[in-house]
Amino acid sequence: MKMSLTKFAVAGMIAALPLAGVNAAEKLSGPVNLTFAAQEVGTAAYNYATAIQSVMLKELPQGSNITITTTSPGGVGAPIIVNKGAKCDVVMSNSAPAKWSKESGILGKPATPEIAAIAGGLGHDFINVMFTKKFVDETGIDSVEKLVEKKYPVKLVIKKNGTLGELSAEKVFEALGVTFDDIKSWGGTVEKTGGDAIKSGLQDDLYHMTVDHIGAGQSNTTELCMTHDMVDVQLADSTLAKLVEMGYDYVTVEPNTWRGQTTAIKTVGSQQLVLVPTNMDNAVAYTLAKAICEHAADLGNSVAAMKFFKPEVAGAKAVVGIDLHPGAKKYYEEKGYKVD
Repeated sequence: MKMSLTKFAVAGMIAALPLAGVNAAEKLSGPVNLTFAAQEVGTAAYNYATAIQSVMLKELPQGSNITITTTSPGGVGAPIIVNKGAKCDVVMSNSAPAKWSKESGILGKPATPEIAAIAGGLGHDFINVMFTKKFVDETGIDSVEKLVEKKYPVKLVIKKNGTLGELSAEKVFEALGVTFDDIKSWGGTVEKTGGDAIKSGLQDDLYHMTVDHIGAGQSNTTELCMTHDMVDVQLADSTLAKLVEMGYDYVTVEPNTWRGQTTAIKTVGSQQLVLVPTNMDNAVAYTLAKAICEHAADLGNSVAAMKFFKPEVAGAKAVVGIDLHPGAKKYYEEKGYKVD
């Protein structure tokens, strides 16, 4: 599926980049054609991409085109920018998977050193850990750390392989020195399935807990908490610190985000990120960073979670996880924004 905002778009067109050596601060001399990979329609990544596409076109020269494709796996989309942008010119990802992809590879794919960041911090998603209240009442276990210490045969349900939810669940237990195989060796189970099945399984007490990477208002979790007593779990500071070392950043989940959650939860998350290939022309990368940062209000009006976006830290390593594209870095330096 493809969507274009200009009537002269040609499906499958690759980037028509300006001549090399153009000063990044200068205006582009002619139209630019880009392919922007997002997840399927209706996903957060797709909503982000369409909002970002709109503001990018405000800064690119008249006649430019950005074609959105639904070829990305979402938060773990970094590997599709390979072979110097042969598959796409821009992709939505999340900062932690981008870091893992660049350093060692993810989803069974090799490392992707040829990816660079344009802007990060585009959201307010977080690792969400929940036990059923029935499980807590029956076992007295109210933290993941206690669960691991007791080697309890927990029934864990998480998202399918290849999702950031599944990867985040794996990282939570990795921070505690535990693998999914370890859980199974205790007599526990690790079920990987879709969001609806997770919700219904917890409602029916077929499972004890879940771990996901989501944002406030996520429909399945909201409905689960409205229809079943759940306990929002606070991870220990030491566990959170290890997750930050892995590439996440601290996030606070405000009270009453979920029914029954009356106090703030300190957790970590990996926010949405715009990635491009390292060989993208500096002037194009500069303009894309400028468009995102200088139309931040428009982004927040389009997608509620993007109201948390702060241009002054959009290029910071803690937010993007990987190196900035040199063109984007030049924009942030000119604005006096944090880069490292």
